[in-house]
Amino acid sequence: MTAPIRCAARLELTALPGIPVVGPGDDVAALLLAALERARIQLGAGDVLAVASKVLSRAEGRFVDLGRVEPSPRARTLAAEIDGDARLVELVLRESEAISRRARGVLVVRHRLGFVSANAGIDRSNAEPPGAAAGSGPWALLLPRAPDESAQRIRAALRAACGVDAGVVVTDSHGRPFRLGTVGVALGVAGLPALWDRRGELDLMGRQLLHAETALADQVAAAADLVAGQAAEGTPAVHIRGLWFRPGDSSARALIRPPGEDLYA
Repeated sequence: MTAPIRCAARLELTALPGIPVVGPGDDVAALLLAALERARIQLGAGDVLAVASKVLSRAEGRFVDLGRVEPSPRARTLAAEIDGDARLVELVLRESEAISRRARGVLVVRHRLGFVSANAGIDRSNAEPPGAAAGSGPWALLLPRAPDESAQRIRAALRAACGVDAGVVVTDSHGRPFRLGTVGVALGVAGLPALWDRRGELDLMGRQLLHAETALADQVAAAADLVAGQAAEGTPAVHIRGLWFRPGDSSARALIRPPGEDLYA
């Protein structure tokens, strides 16, 4: 059973302004604290910061110059099957544990972090590093190496600077089986339960709930997407106030269905 949580009667979501384009080695926690100050927000206990995974990827230098990628024979074969770029397919294979599905232009894979996604979450949008040499690229951006650990480090830095326990969710956009469009999901979690287990509670009719686990961290990520945007908004972090939970240790891995129970992988 996870830590106690109450439903939020009201949530306040604020896209944090003025965060610059991040480059390798940048201090993401310091950028978030500066953005909170610009927004005149004093971080409070129980607040949550949702941070786009791309910010962490850029800070970690997860840029790949596709012009320098040498595809393996397997990557070339798969690329021919899906009519894709063999260099990108090679990166997908390197970042993945297994291929779930394949179709024209896409490989659905189980990422090394455990979740299932298209093309291992590799992004070619806003993927160019600062100061990229003319003629280099095209560029791709890999997901962060360890989003849960990154979330924990940011949370610790926020606690040290502000003296309060806040939650941190590292977000990304994923598609879903049988549904069009992407939604925000949690790749990393710190300070709040990833899952809200309500089994054993009663419904309105007094019936005991037997199958009622809410993906709380994914809901936070999806809500943050509504104000952060997906294009050129330049607001990769969102402050959320109004949730109630007891701070504690958690991990985005708690959200991943074991492969043996996954009917679609």
